[in-house]
Amino acid sequence: MASSAATLPSKMKAWTYLEYGKSSDVLKLQSDVVVPQPRDDQVLLQVVAAGINPIDFKRMLGMFKNSDSPLPIIPGYDVAGVVVKVGSQVKKFKEGDQVYGDINEKAMDHPTQFGTIAQYTVVAEKLLALKPKNLSFVEAASLPLVIETAYEGLERCHFSAGKSILVLGGAGGVGTMIIQLAKQVYGASKIAATASTGKLDLLKSLGADLPIDYTNQNFEDLPEKFDVVYDAVGQCERAVKAVREGGDVVTIYGAVVPPATTFILTSNGAILEKLEPFLESGKVKPMIDPNGIFPFSETPQAFAYLETGRVTGKVVISIIP
Repeated sequence: MASSAATLPSKMKAWTYLEYGKSSDVLKLQSDVVVPQPRDDQVLLQVVAAGINPIDFKRMLGMFKNSDSPLPIIPGYDVAGVVVKVGSQVKKFKEGDQVYGDINEKAMDHPTQFGTIAQYTVVAEKLLALKPKNLSFVEAASLPLVIETAYEGLERCHFSAGKSILVLGGAGGVGTMIIQLAKQVYGASKIAATASTGKLDLLKSLGADLPIDYTNQNFEDLPEKFDVVYDAVGQCERAVKAVREGGDVVTIYGAVVPPATTFILTSNGAILEKLEPFLESGKVKPMIDPNGIFPFSETPQAFAYLETGRVTGKVVISIIP
C-alpha cells in the first residue's frame, strides 16, 4: 500500500478551499497539489482514511480565520495512514509503520494548511501513535480528536472512580467516547447521558446507566445531581443546574456559565498510547455512523452529512479503499 520514499510522487490529489464559505460552495478537488515535505520532527504519511469533525466545517466557514493558517487550505484533523518518510529527528516511527492521530496540536491556533483529506500529509511525531492492530484504518481515523477531547475534559474535571457523570450529547462523536472512557477507564459509579429517542439503546450499549430522551425530558429537572457534567452540545446554562454543589462542569461548545470551564484540545499522541490497551481489548470501541463512511471522491457529501448535526458517532472519509 505505501509508496517507498524513493518513488514518492511530487504531486497529489487533495480536497482544498481557496476561500471561506459553505463546504458545498468552496470545497474543490485538486489533482496537482505539491506533496508536503516533512520537517526534522515530522513524518510524511500516505493517508488511508481521514475522520472529519464539526471543527472542520466551522473552520471552513471562517469562524476562527484570525488565528488560521493562510488559504488555500486542505481540511481534516484526524488521520490514519502509513509512514512513507521520516524527518531526521524522528525516533518513534519508521517507514511502513501504521499510525494515527490528530495532526493539529492546537485546534484553533494556526492549524496546518495541509490537512488530512489528501493522499499525503505531514505530521509532527509527537501527535501520532501506532494504530491499534485490531482496528481498521477507517476505525482508527474516527478516533483521535474525539477520544482526546473526551479524555482531556474528564482529566480537567478530576474525574475518578466512584464519581457520577451526566453527558450532554451522548450519541455524538465526543459523547460516545466520554461514556466509554468514564465507564471503562475511570470506573464511574453512574453514567447518565442525553440523546434523541432513537439513540437511547445506543447509550445503554456504550455503558450509560440512565439514558435521557432530551425530546421529552429536561435533565436539569432530575432530582439527582451529578459529580461531573460534561456538555458536548453547548447547553452550559442548563448543565450547571444539574451538577451537585462542589462538582465540576466542562463544556466544549458555546457560552460558558460559571462554575463551568471550557478548553480547546491540545492534540497529543501520548493520550492515544495511554488508551491503547482499552482499544486493543475492545473495551473502548470506535463509533462510526452507520451511513458515515464515504469514499474520497464523495468528500462534499461527507461534509453535507456531518453538517446535518444528526450524525451518530463519526463520519470518516476512506482515501484508499
